[in-house]
Amino acid sequence: MQKYSIGPFEWALLIGLSIIWGASYLFMKMAVASVPVFTIVFLRVVLGALALAFVIFMIRVPFPKGFFLWRSFLGMGVVNNVIPMSLIVYGTSKIDAGLASIINAMTPLFAIVIAHFTTSDERFTVNRLIGVALGVCGVIILIGPSFLFNTEIDLWGELACLAATLSYATASIFGRRFARMKLQPVQIAFGQTASASLVLLPISWIIDKPWTTAMPTPSAIVSIVALGILCTAIGYLMYFRILNNSGAVAVALVTLLIPPSALVLGIFILGETLSFTDLIGMGLIGIGLVIVNFRMKTRHTISERKSATTSS
Repeated sequence: MQKYSIGPFEWALLIGLSIIWGASYLFMKMAVASVPVFTIVFLRVVLGALALAFVIFMIRVPFPKGFFLWRSFLGMGVVNNVIPMSLIVYGTSKIDAGLASIINAMTPLFAIVIAHFTTSDERFTVNRLIGVALGVCGVIILIGPSFLFNTEIDLWGELACLAATLSYATASIFGRRFARMKLQPVQIAFGQTASASLVLLPISWIIDKPWTTAMPTPSAIVSIVALGILCTAIGYLMYFRILNNSGAVAVALVTLLIPPSALVLGIFILGETLSFTDLIGMGLIGIGLVIVNFRMKTRHTISERKSATTSS
């Protein structure tokens, strides 16, 4: 049984990934103004797949082979790309990106529940629940509770983002199987994005009819390229490295880090100011993450002691 824990390197990857995926909300918001939903998602994953194929070729790693493996890639591509990305692009066209990030922060809660019933080594613990709940409260404070009580918010946009969150949580559990196959992150990332591209090609062609739409704006084109190369190719390399090393719940924690990462970027790049409520929100997120990680390490230590006692 593999023992999952979050080390310093995985924490660095989580922070970096939160910054990259935090920027994806802005890119999607800019792209959806002039490009149809499924076309955006298709272009994003196909650009990501091409970039990852180039990386595989350059570092001389074998391309994934085998029917069973590609069947798993197809499943991962659907639950981790096709479904959630399409729903989030649609959702961000209806609701504010801040509210979308709050809903997305529920991913670890869903991951904890799903992992408890489907795995033997990432079971439900009170500390995990408390830690993630504190993190979600911190995200709400950081973004602003007013988002939750805005009567003008589109219900379908909220439900789309919530369904995307559930899909992402499911994908984090499903993706654990690739660690047992001894695949490198670049192989997994390529396999799932390539599979998602094949699924999305006919969907975008039939539903969006992209040849009938006007030429996208320059900002939309730049946003889609950034979504493909930065948020998909590079992002999923980091994602699968964290998933392989630290497990499903750990990789789901990235959604809690996205809002504070966006806030820090705003302070240093845009000259925004830091308020007292911002400090409280980030503090709760930080405490929540510490509690989640502390529990994971404590549980592993106890298990190792029991194993040592049994052996002796």
